[in-house]
Amino acid sequence: MADPLVRVQGVSKQFSTPGAFLKPPRSMMAVRGVTLSVPRGAVVGVVGESGCGKSTLARLVLRLLEPSEGAVLFDGSDLTALSPRDLRKLRGRMAMVFQDPYSSLDPRYTVADVLAEPYVVQGLGMPEGRVQDLLAKVGLNAGMAQSYPHQMSGGQRQRVGIARALAMNPEFVVLDEPTASLDVSIQAQIIALLQRLQAELGLTYLFISHDLGLVRYFCSEIVVMYLGAVVEQLPHPEAPPRHPYTATLMASNFTPDPLLRRELSGLTGEIPSAFNLPKGCAFAARCPRVMARCGQENPILETDAGGHAVACFNPI
Repeated sequence: MADPLVRVQGVSKQFSTPGAFLKPPRSMMAVRGVTLSVPRGAVVGVVGESGCGKSTLARLVLRLLEPSEGAVLFDGSDLTALSPRDLRKLRGRMAMVFQDPYSSLDPRYTVADVLAEPYVVQGLGMPEGRVQDLLAKVGLNAGMAQSYPHQMSGGQRQRVGIARALAMNPEFVVLDEPTASLDVSIQAQIIALLQRLQAELGLTYLFISHDLGLVRYFCSEIVVMYLGAVVEQLPHPEAPPRHPYTATLMASNFTPDPLLRRELSGLTGEIPSAFNLPKGCAFAARCPRVMARCGQENPILETDAGGHAVACFNPI
């Protein structure tokens, strides 16, 4: 088997808040010891409730954030060990599509300027006709090259964001909730576009989402996160869940709002504070299968012979 294109090895990210009058400084682990692989040509989905660390992980994978611990390997090169100059050389092989297509585009730039920006950053000249080629790839008319973001719909802006991600012909694209801010009908169009582009260009995706139904439809493998840690990795979308949290996600019929934390059906108790995680398993207070051991020890992610990994002392 060929080596994965991307390996994330024990990556953690700690954020700290400064102290204030009568308030001591605090710190939280937004991502806790995450290890995962993204095979070439695969679509690996990362799913979990809002605030579980998905978007932070996405930025760590591309080294848009510096990890507090761990390493990220891209095609064998440790991104966390590269100098800024060497990292820039690899940037053309990876890209990101952001959640909000309006805030991720400079309102002062035309579409042509947006698509030329990756070449400017790399100190390269943009090939003649490249703007029109990129617009055609994402289903936009060449006449939109001189439009500004405020003149386009949300779906059109997200297509421009996708075109920008494709500008340097990347192999790996991180999709950070690319449909979360769009209407349902537009979401379906964007997912169909991403599927077509992957087939045509041989892309590898890391797909971040709060919508497990969409992840099961779009992705070839699923990673489930809870409070910064991976609790389960499903080798294929139809694999039966073994972690109680994953099982609850799959059984829930709700549609999560990415900006608001929604209560999951079948779960009791409160989500622990990321600033004050309890001893043992972070899910123990809400888990229907909790045992005494769960409150004392933190379960380790263990993988079976079929590639299914779960971090639970009492799996389903």
